Amino acid sequence: MVLGPATEIREMIGFGRDKKRQRFYLLPGMGGRARWRKEMMYLRWAVAAGLLVSAVVACILYVLSHNR
Repeated sequence: MVLGPATEIREMIGFGRDKKRQRFYLLPGMGGRARWRKEMMYLRWAVAAGLLVSAVVACILYVLSHNR
């Protein structure tokens, strides 16, 4: 469906959205302290994985530069 420019702009701003469709419900354990704990665990694992990958890349670059 092709919309007019004014309608497209209104939808991009958020006036044309269906509010019921965007609503979501949290089950027990999905919000508050449990969610914060889970997100902190994800953050710690992401930082650890980033450090590990950067260390592996640094070792590979070091070995490649000293083999010549």
